[in-house]
Amino acid sequence: MTRIALYSHDGLGLGHIRRSFVVARALSTLPGGVDLLVLSGAREAASLPRPRRCDVVTLPGVVKTGSGRYAPRELTGLSHRELVALRGSVATATLRAFAPDLLVVDRHPGGLDGELLDALEAVRGRARVVLGLRDVVDEPAAARREWHERSCSEVLDSSYDAVWVYGDPRVHDPTSHLEIPPRLRSGVQFTGYLARGRDDSSAGHGPRTLLGLVGGGADGARLALAFATAAASHGRTADLVLGSQMPGEARRTVRAAAEAAPRLRVHDFVPDMTPLLDRAAAVVSMGGYNTACEVLDRGLPTLMVPRVRPRKEQLVRALALAPWSRITVLDPGGLDADAVASWVRELDTDDVVHSGFGPDLDGLRRVREAAGALIDRGGVHVAV
Repeated sequence: MTRIALYSHDGLGLGHIRRSFVVARALSTLPGGVDLLVLSGAREAASLPRPRRCDVVTLPGVVKTGSGRYAPRELTGLSHRELVALRGSVATATLRAFAPDLLVVDRHPGGLDGELLDALEAVRGRARVVLGLRDVVDEPAAARREWHERSCSEVLDSSYDAVWVYGDPRVHDPTSHLEIPPRLRSGVQFTGYLARGRDDSSAGHGPRTLLGLVGGGADGARLALAFATAAASHGRTADLVLGSQMPGEARRTVRAAAEAAPRLRVHDFVPDMTPLLDRAAAVVSMGGYNTACEVLDRGLPTLMVPRVRPRKEQLVRALALAPWSRITVLDPGGLDADAVASWVRELDTDDVVHSGFGPDLDGLRRVREAAGALIDRGGVHVAV
């Protein structure tokens, strides 16, 4: 029986944990049976859809307070150093006891502020260790600076066996501005976007709708309010998901605006977005990785309003993907209800097609193949 662990630090939104569960689902189909354990800082992790034989260990939560800075989400009496030590000790004890054959780390080689370093030492010699990078880390200068400040290259060199980039280098290549140690350059694999096969999509049921998404919702209130206000003027049937992390006052403001739009349904939190996405004729969203994968896979026209603070990752992604897709990018400085309503009125949703032109969307298949090869090299034979 193969054991696979996945680590996701989770400080803002749900993008990291959702990506980790998508990867876990692909790995759960490896032959011979797989036990999966996900370590996450998102308290919502236990509510999200996950594959069979996959369990979750939740680390004490953090919230992002700025670029690269975090604070306790709930344990506010702890200093940042105490919180990182607590999270690190939980991760180390968990991975030592679980003894995985493969460990997949999302985004940060050393974990949040180095919290994973002891855990990496604990699995050394037994587990194959992979860093999973999203398609865009940040704008190049900021990504390069953070990579250097966190000694990412040194951690990779000492503790990792491979790097998977969940994207298409024709769209964006994050490794072009990150220092990859020479030992691992041949171990960098661009998997393609984790898009095709990420959920059990169907034709959907009911009328096609306009779908509004703001990620976890922590910084999505402005887009949600513009979407709700626009719905009162364009009159289309629409769904808006506020996300579990939207502050209460912002949530109430959006719901008040939605009262003027009788064909708009507002949802606080939807663990499984598949049914809503399958009914969508078009999407208005931020520019997170998972949303991008979902609209690319379905060929949906999308108005993308990317986050630009505390990092410009979403803006870089949206601009890079726009020529390859049906994504229209709206600078957040120009966001208001009129801009959203104008885009909706000009929509042509009758020609949703899946053409051969576009970014590589087969990342989940390649992740599965790469994992099987690594585990086989580590001594546990898996026939993919």
